[in-house]
Amino acid sequence: MKDNAVYTRGSIGGTMLKTAFAMVAGTLAMSGYNIADTYFVGQLSGAEPLAAMGFTFPVIMLIGCLFHGLGIGVMTTAAQALGGNKKQKAARLITSGVLLITLFSVLLAIAGMSTTDWVFARFGAAGRTLELVKGYMNIWYFGCVTASLSMAGNDLLISAGDTKVASGMMMLGMIINVLLDPLFIFGWGPIPAMGIRGAALATIISQCVATLTVLWLLYSRHGLLKFEPIPLRRLRSSWLVMIRFAIPASIGMLMMPIGSAVITRITAEFGDTAVAATAAGGRLEMIAFIFPMALGISLLPMIGQNFGARLYSRIRQCRRFAMRFAFLYLAVMAILYFCFSEQLVRQFSTDPEVQKVMALCMRIIPWGFGMIEIHRYSGFFFTGCGRPAVAAWLNALRILGLMIPLSLLALYLHSLPGLFLARLVADVTAGGTGFLLARRLTQNLPEDGAPPPVPGAPRHLAHIVIRRLRSIATAQADIDNRSSTQ
Repeated sequence: MKDNAVYTRGSIGGTMLKTAFAMVAGTLAMSGYNIADTYFVGQLSGAEPLAAMGFTFPVIMLIGCLFHGLGIGVMTTAAQALGGNKKQKAARLITSGVLLITLFSVLLAIAGMSTTDWVFARFGAAGRTLELVKGYMNIWYFGCVTASLSMAGNDLLISAGDTKVASGMMMLGMIINVLLDPLFIFGWGPIPAMGIRGAALATIISQCVATLTVLWLLYSRHGLLKFEPIPLRRLRSSWLVMIRFAIPASIGMLMMPIGSAVITRITAEFGDTAVAATAAGGRLEMIAFIFPMALGISLLPMIGQNFGARLYSRIRQCRRFAMRFAFLYLAVMAILYFCFSEQLVRQFSTDPEVQKVMALCMRIIPWGFGMIEIHRYSGFFFTGCGRPAVAAWLNALRILGLMIPLSLLALYLHSLPGLFLARLVADVTAGGTGFLLARRLTQNLPEDGAPPPVPGAPRHLAHIVIRRLRSIATAQADIDNRSSTQ
C-alpha cells in the first residue's frame, strides 16, 4: 500500500510548490464543466436554453457548497489520522464519510426533485424556460451521488498525498464531459438530440466515471476504503466528528454566493454598464488566483496531517511560507493588472463604457488580492487545527461585517469608485484580521510531540475566571454583612 503521510516530511516550500504545480490542471478543470455546458447550450436556438442554464447555476452552487463542506469534514479528520500513522482509523473515517455523503446526496436529490417547480418559480423561471430547467435539474438531481462523491473523492486523494492522480481525475471528468456534451445535446446517429437535458446527462456520466475510478483507487492503491460492516456506535461517532467540521465549512462557503448576490444587486443600482464591467472583471480576476488556489488545495490536508503527527513547527513553517508566497505572488499580479488594465479589458469587452469602468475596477481591487488569499488560508489553518468555527466567522466578517455594509455606504454616496474601494477595504481588513489570528494560533501551538491543544480550553478558562469572580463577590458580601452588623 502507498505511504500516505507525505505532508509530514520534506521541505515545506518544496512540497507545497510541487503539489501546486500538480494541481494547476485540476484547478482549471473545475471550471471546465460549466464553460463547456454553457458553450454548447449556447449553440441551441432561442434564448430559453441559456436562460434556463442561468437559473440552475445558483442552486447548483448552493448544493456544491454543502457537498464541499461534507468533503472537508471527511478530508480533515482523515488527514489528521493519516498524519498520526493511524491508517486503520483513517480508513474507517473515509468509509463512514463516503456512506454519509451518499445518504445525504440521496435525501437531497429526493428533496430537490420534489421542489423543482416551487424553487425555480420563485427565482422567476416561467413557461418554456421553467420546463427546460425542470428537465435539466431532474436529471442533475439523479446524479447527486456521483457529483458529491467525485468531489469528495478527489479531496480524499489529495489528503492521502496523491495530488497528481487527483488532478488527473478532475481532467478526466472534464474531458469526458466535453466529448459527451455535443453528442447528447445535438444528437448523433441513434442518440436523439436531448437539448439542455443532454448537458445534464453528460455531466452525470463524466462524474460517474471519475467517481468509480477514485473509489477504486482509494480501495486498491491506498487501502483507505473498507467494504465491511461498521458498528452503529462507531459510525455515529465518526459522523459526529465529520459534521463538526462540515457545518462551519458549509456555512463559510455559503457566504460567498450570498455576498456575490447582494453585491450584484447593489452594483445594479449603478446601471447595466457597471454590472457588465464587474462581471467581466470577476472573470479576469480569477486568472490571477489560478496558482494560489492550486497551492491552497493541498494546504488543508498538509495542516491536518502535521497536526495529527504533532509536528507543530511544520505548521508554523507552512503558515509563513504559504502566506508570504500568496502575498508576493498576488502583489506582482496587482502591479501587472494596474499597469496593463487598459490592454487587458479590451480582451473582455468592445464597449468603451464597459472598458472604462472595468479598467477603474482593475486599478483598485487587485491591491487586495494578496489579503484575500491570506484570509482564505487563515481559515484553512483554523480548520486543520481543529477549530472550524473560527474559519466560518472569518468568512462572515469579510462578507457580512465588512463588504456588504461598506458597499451599501458606497451606494448611499452614489460612488462607483467607492464601491470598488469598499471591496478593497473589506479584503485588506479581513485578510489582516485572518493573518493576525492565524499567526497567534500557530504561535500558541505546543512543542513538537506534545498533545494537541483542546479546542474547549478557552471555555474552561472562562469558567475558572467566572468562579474566581464569584468567590471575590461572595467574600466582599461577607465583609459588607459583617460591617453592617457592627
